[in-house]
Amino acid sequence: MTIFKERLDEEYLTLAETKELLADVEAEHAADEDREMPYELARAIEHVNRFAELTPEESREFVAELREHEKVDEPTAYKIADLKPANRDELRAIYAQERFSLSGDELDDVLGIVAKHV
Repeated sequence: MTIFKERLDEEYLTLAETKELLADVEAEHAADEDREMPYELARAIEHVNRFAELTPEESREFVAELREHEKVDEPTAYKIADLKPANRDELRAIYAQERFSLSGDELDDVLGIVAKHV
């Protein structure tokens, strides 16, 4: 017998937005002393606290600006916003799984957007 889970909804979040949501979950766990925080949740909270540098508003603005670029789709915009590539090679690594590649000028355009938000 196989049990399948149905995906009801999907939403992309930046690390900053995730940090905000996990802060609420962490507060719930802290309020109940008898409730132990699962290992995965503790690691996720540690990760977002370490790597989320922007505020949720700044990260949404960053993603919106990236989405205005013709070759940046929604999932890629969120990856770029989270990883903040510093050079062409790092940006190419993000596009490695895509069916197309960006030209040098397109890479520089995207890196220019990243530079404004770092």
